[in-house]
Amino acid sequence: MDSEDDRHSTLAWFGKGMRGIFSLPAFILMLSFVGFCSLTAQAGIPVQQVVFMVGMVWALPAKVILVSSMMSGAGLATAFLAVSLSSVRLMPMVAALIPELRGSRTPTWLLLFLSHFVAITAWVFAMEKVPQVPRDRRVAFFAGFGITLVAANMLLVAVVYHFVADFPPIVAGCLFFLTPVYFLASIWHSARHPVVYIALLFGLAGGPLFYWLLPEFDILLAGLGGGTLAWLVERLWRGRKEGAHDLA
Repeated sequence: MDSEDDRHSTLAWFGKGMRGIFSLPAFILMLSFVGFCSLTAQAGIPVQQVVFMVGMVWALPAKVILVSSMMSGAGLATAFLAVSLSSVRLMPMVAALIPELRGSRTPTWLLLFLSHFVAITAWVFAMEKVPQVPRDRRVAFFAGFGITLVAANMLLVAVVYHFVADFPPIVAGCLFFLTPVYFLASIWHSARHPVVYIALLFGLAGGPLFYWLLPEFDILLAGLGGGTLAWLVERLWRGRKEGAHDLA
């Protein structure tokens, strides 16, 4: 009886995670995927490949980089490197989220599987909602949200692909741009340390500069440069604070 109750409870939390598809982050992401779908249709990528891409290369910026590489005629190795480097940014998110999900009996293989669904939308949603979920149900809750989010966007792309091919580029661009705007606002609002604000400001300032200098690596260099400069500023600030404290 206890085992059956435990299974029903797990399914109930999985269902609660699924209902997260009706949240604002998920809605904005789906609008962004409409813009991405327009980009792929104009690039002449078959719908089957686009749906497969959504499921396998989950982070939206990585997919945009992949499509841009294909459109520019870049080689396979170059596209692979660009997509891989753009996805390195997700590693700290996984490292921050997995300890919040892990229970006393959570198998490692399950956490590795769920890490595939960690992108900014899932991460922002989970970091906000997971603390209110009992620890032994957090895996089920996140699995319900992550799997449903990916499946819903795969279905969305399959349905709207043929309807968005004639979208004006400005419309597709605006839809795609909703996601980074929302992410920036969410990260700024949820930041707990000044270094996060500094990194965001440096990254935003460095984006146009690196796009002009090295457009193939602008996002990577802006993020790496902004984060490094923010870390240095924080180190200097802490050093001066500790030095002033010692003198006092």
